Amino acid sequence: MISLALACSKASEPNFLPVDLLDSPVQPSSPSSEREPVEPTISQASGAMEEYYQFKNGLIIASSVIAGLLFGPVWWIYSLKVASSYLLGAAAGVLYLRILAKNVEQLGTENTQVGKGQLGVFVLLIIFATKWDQLEVLPVFLGFLTYKVGILIFVLWTAVLSPSTT
Repeated sequence: MISLALACSKASEPNFLPVDLLDSPVQPSSPSSEREPVEPTISQASGAMEEYYQFKNGLIIASSVIAGLLFGPVWWIYSLKVASSYLLGAAAGVLYLRILAKNVEQLGTENTQVGKGQLGVFVLLIIFATKWDQLEVLPVFLGFLTYKVGILIFVLWTAVLSPSTT
């Protein structure tokens, strides 16, 4: 407070600058167009990929466990035909999730966009369910959507149980 008052009183004197400004050299800032992009180091990239692999494996495991846990009650409440239709759809959902994760993994290196090939799993599954009389279409479809429930539960699980970074 005193140094501010002293600096203000001496500010009227010619060639006066406060000591704080004299101690730190002033460097001109370069325009943003001249800045070089910061490249991530190899350790940062490998750490990010390791985190991605853990996330991918967690999603696949969560989706598979939920499908396995729901198979029993569906069999008990409905029938083996409905439960097996559900399980087939859930297995196709996990396969879809794996193919999607593989496409995302290759996004920066080999591909420039996520392909639509993984959608073929769903299309073939529905065609197969409608043509084969032993399968029910609705349980196959709901089983396929189980991977979305797995994603929600896994994300909520990690958000609640992970230590906060703030």
